[in-house]
Amino acid sequence: MSYTTLISASELFNQIGNPKWVIVDCRFSLDDAGRGLKDYLQSHISGAVYAHLNKDLSGQIIPGKTGRHPLPEQETFVKTMSGWGIDADVQVVTCDDKGGAMAASRLWWLLRWMGHDAVAVLNGGWPQWRNNGFPVTNKVETRKPENFTPRIRNNLLFSTEGVQKILRDQSYRLLDSRSADRYRGENETIDPVAGHIPGALSAPFSGNLDSNGLFLSRDELKARFQKLLGNVPPEHVIFYCGSGVTAAHNLLAMSHAGLGEARLYADSWSEWITSPDRPITRKSL
Repeated sequence: MSYTTLISASELFNQIGNPKWVIVDCRFSLDDAGRGLKDYLQSHISGAVYAHLNKDLSGQIIPGKTGRHPLPEQETFVKTMSGWGIDADVQVVTCDDKGGAMAASRLWWLLRWMGHDAVAVLNGGWPQWRNNGFPVTNKVETRKPENFTPRIRNNLLFSTEGVQKILRDQSYRLLDSRSADRYRGENETIDPVAGHIPGALSAPFSGNLDSNGLFLSRDELKARFQKLLGNVPPEHVIFYCGSGVTAAHNLLAMSHAGLGEARLYADSWSEWITSPDRPITRKSL
């Protein structure tokens, strides 16, 4: 049995020490890019390797052309996965300390983009693991390298040009995964331009979680997304956020709900606003 969306802390606990399982700690903070590694070095799930959002899960930023977290170069990402001991036979589990909303869902999406389906996010993440009293360590983990062979699925991606073409196409649904205030153009503290892409609907990723930081039930998630999507098919659904990271949380939730695989506008808002020719709006739709 492979896990392809979420896994509980107790299910993961039962696999600790399994050589065919790779746990990746993705803790990261936008306010302090070094904090995730510091936290990992202090304490982490036994056997987990560490992934840094900026260094391992993103590519080179080109000022004025890319967003804040462009996709990693494919060759570099393949080498990273191989170095972590990931091959076609491995079950990968990712975790962070933000309900999967930061880099854990990003890595989940990246691996699926690369054709590796046996990847799941730890439901509740590091807090859930710690609250259950499951084993932790401060040992820096290394794994025997394997050969990761990509099977690129570019049908999961959506480009800036594609977004521009479907802005007025009612057969598509564009969804903004940021908080509602940022969507409305209020309280923008991360990107230099506030607002959202015209026609996009607000779908904050936080709406996927309960008060304990756990994902809502499949039925609850299904109801949430069906209300947002209407009759639009999943291949015509595009999610974006500030830099292509938290949008993956919505993609994960939608997949977990059994509604299929939507697409990611990976460059997202921080790339969209690099050109003054691209329209923006600051009013709620």
